[in-house]
Amino acid sequence: MAPLFPQSDKPGMTSPDLKSRQKRGRIFIVAFLAFCFLVVAISLGTNLTRMAARDAARAQQSTQPGLKLEALTITSGDKRHSFQIELARNDADRARGLMFRQSMPANQGMLFDFERDQMVSMWMRNTFIPLDMLFVFADGRIHRIEQRTEVQSERTISSGVPVRAVLELNAGTAERLGLKPGDRLIHPMFR
Repeated sequence: MAPLFPQSDKPGMTSPDLKSRQKRGRIFIVAFLAFCFLVVAISLGTNLTRMAARDAARAQQSTQPGLKLEALTITSGDKRHSFQIELARNDADRARGLMFRQSMPANQGMLFDFERDQMVSMWMRNTFIPLDMLFVFADGRIHRIEQRTEVQSERTISSGVPVRAVLELNAGTAERLGLKPGDRLIHPMFR
């Protein structure tokens, strides 16, 4: 008489034992894959949350607390270029400037008001974005432009002559727009 269930390759293991073991193996594989999927989903969710928080923090950093964006126009020949600028009028705002920011929108900048004509020296300490610095007379005329400043540099950048203000824009803006000495800034600060 033949056995009811054929024998497995291993001595003493019948087909029901083999099927039971195979079923447990499949359950283990499915459980393992489900666990891996769960870990990936949690990791992805956590990273997306962190990225959203980082983007929100960057948006808040786009302006200094207490400094509102104001309209400023630069006339260059027959062209007019509009910007939204933060106005740094006191020592604390001028000292902080654009330090620690990771980026700045293309149409924004910071205007440093020194309240009277004076020799001005700027630097890039703790400034992570390269800038163009426009040194400006009290009547709004651009005296000179320092293009593509080196990030985090402590090299001083001098106005060369007494100026009333400095406008900082993203590096390359002056070249892209064709700005040059003699072009004029239009803002209530200038006579």
